[in-house]
Parts: sequence; structure tokens; C-alpha cells
Amino acid sequence: MSKTLFITGTGTDVGKTFVSGLILKKLRQAGLSAGYYKAAMSGNPRRPDGTLIPGDALYVKEISGLEQPLEEMCPYVYENALSPHLAARLEGGPVELEQVCQGLAAVRRRCDYVTVEGSGGILCPLRFDREELWLTDVIKAWRLSCLLVADAGLGTINAVGLTAFYLRQQGIPLKGLLFNRFQPGNLLHEDNIRMCEHLTGVKTVARVREGSTDLELPAEALQALYE
Repeated sequence: MSKTLFITGTGTDVGKTFVSGLILKKLRQAGLSAGYYKAAMSGNPRRPDGTLIPGDALYVKEISGLEQPLEEMCPYVYENALSPHLAARLEGGPVELEQVCQGLAAVRRRCDYVTVEGSGGILCPLRFDREELWLTDVIKAWRLSCLLVADAGLGTINAVGLTAFYLRQQGIPLKGLLFNRFQPGNLLHEDNIRMCEHLTGVKTVARVREGSTDLELPAEALQALYE
């Protein structure tokens, strides 16, 4: 039976896509059937024929070596680098929860371990017009657990604490913390991690250095995060 993990972050550009690529690379190296999915991507370039390239999915595919087709990795792809709800307002094609769920179900049928990446932070509006759809609606629809990606640097205590508290308020399980751009021996980074663990009661599963090509987490421990 397929197992799934949702990758959320404390905000935009904290490294969710980078980390997702390393996670999938690790799973594949362990000989596991792994897949990637993201409900909506914004800020994507166009091919010469005018079609949009799902940039995050392409990056994950290349870094991990996934053979998964790009077209099944993300149902909603937008050109403007805006929140999905606003990009859809400008470009059309608003996010439909049913289509998102159908796409995820298809990936889960084909893969044993599915990594679902969120857009932006946990409070990301996917749609806000005649209907209202938030990232947490996708998470709840599939009863997913989360791994929280955060930058190891200044300001992360507040960002991690608020995100963890909101997840708890929403009834969404948080399986672990992962700190990106971590510098070994950096007093601030080390203390940030200690304070975030104390504040949230959640353990750190990995510390990822800038430009890392491998996730320093045993495949068995990584598998245990998926449900």
C-alpha cells in the first residue's frame, strides 16, 4: 500500500523543492518505488511552443533521477510568480480540489512512497474566488502528515514555532523538522535548532548543508516518516 509524506515550509524559498529532490534521490537509491506530486506551481518558464514547464517538478526529476513523467507531477502550472490563487486570477485555470486529488491518487497507485510538496508556506491560498481553497484542505483531504523545512538562520524560531502551532491547531501531524542551509559549528544555527525543538516538541530529522548532494538520513529513518 502506498505511503505519503507532505513537505511544507516556513515560507517561500526555504528549500522545499531542493529537499524534496534529495528525499526522492535517497528513496530511489534504496531501491524503492518513489514519486513526486505538487498541487500547484507558480513562476514557470515557457517552452518554445508556448507550453509551461513545471520548473519544480523538472528540478526534482533531474536531481533524483525519477522516471516519472512531468505531466503527472503537477496538475496546475502558472507562469506568474505569484500565489496560485492570484496567478489563476490572471491566467485562468483555478485549482480544483477534485482534480488535485485525482492526480495524487494516480501517483499513489503507481508508487510506494509519494512525496507531496506544498506551495509557499502552510497558509498558502490555492484558490480564492467563488470558491476558497487552501493548502491545508489538500493535506486534510488525504489525512497527510508533514515534514517541516526551515532555514537554519536568523528568524527561524518564530517561523518554525508559528507553523508548528498552526499545524497542531488544524489537527495536522508534524513528523519532524528539517533545517536547510545548515552550517556545522555555527552557534546561531545550533541554538536555533535546539530552541525550535524545545518550542515545538518535535525532533529534527536532518540538517542539510548549502549545496548538499545527499540527504544525511538513513533510508530506513526516512521511510518511517511516510504514512
